[in-house]
Amino acid sequence: MTNREFAAKLKDAAAHRTLYIKGCFGAPMTEKNKKRYSGNNSYNKKRAAIINAASADTFGFDCVCLVKGVLWGWRGDATAVYGGAAYASGGVPDVGTEQIIKKCADVSSDFGSIMTGELLHMPGHVGVYVGGGLAVECTPAWKNGVQITAVGNIGKKSGYQTRTWKEHGKLPWVNYTDAEDESTNAENAGEVVYIVEKGDTLSAIAKKYGTTYQALAEYNGIKDANRIYVGQKIRIPWTPTPDAPAPDAPAQESAPRTYTVKRGDSLWKIAKEQLGAGKRYPEIMALNGMKSEKEVILPGQVLKLPER
Repeated sequence: MTNREFAAKLKDAAAHRTLYIKGCFGAPMTEKNKKRYSGNNSYNKKRAAIINAASADTFGFDCVCLVKGVLWGWRGDATAVYGGAAYASGGVPDVGTEQIIKKCADVSSDFGSIMTGELLHMPGHVGVYVGGGLAVECTPAWKNGVQITAVGNIGKKSGYQTRTWKEHGKLPWVNYTDAEDESTNAENAGEVVYIVEKGDTLSAIAKKYGTTYQALAEYNGIKDANRIYVGQKIRIPWTPTPDAPAPDAPAQESAPRTYTVKRGDSLWKIAKEQLGAGKRYPEIMALNGMKSEKEVILPGQVLKLPER
């Protein structure tokens, strides 16, 4: 696949419901897979409560298994054992974080010429550069799954967590032919390009630009209007007039507040300390999709918080 196709598939993974599970390359959390992955290694055993609480449409990954899973054909299929991935297929071997960087070409610590689709590496962890100063990585930090983050070597970005990497390189199974295009919201042949950000929906974008989500979906070849991902470019038809410059993309709201659970925490305690009143704990539950106040929260788990 090309580097841009690779990046698009990774962004699609970030748009799904995911969970960091060591040794998992895209399996949906069916009851059978929960039983398998909650006890297959010591790390996952410690996180068994989180794994067992996952919904059936949650897909498990770790950092290097995300890269391999996508290269092995993962497509977000909740009816397939591994989400559509086929183990060690396409000539891509099962390698770890320290082995996969050694297979890359043009490994460099200079991020001035990085291309979309290149592997990002630091000791014990990998991700992939997806353009625009952003990466897709799977980590138990922050969102505890597949997520889009800012590449600190290039610069911080509002609304994104930032990670600084050691080096980057070209994966041998990806065709790096498409040059990087960092243009955003540029007028191009009678259209405006909008970059999808957190919280966006196609209907909301359409409303901002005076059109319909059906028109945008057709214009952009989007088959499922309910599934767009952060960083995706949405082309919006626009006919310029002498007195009407191309509209700018509207400012986006900042990312929601988060809290990392510590030993001894409870939802009531978190609500009291972070929101000013323990009785507000149901708001935390609702924001994080918790169905019962008896659900276990574990140290290291990241919770979204409502406004104070």
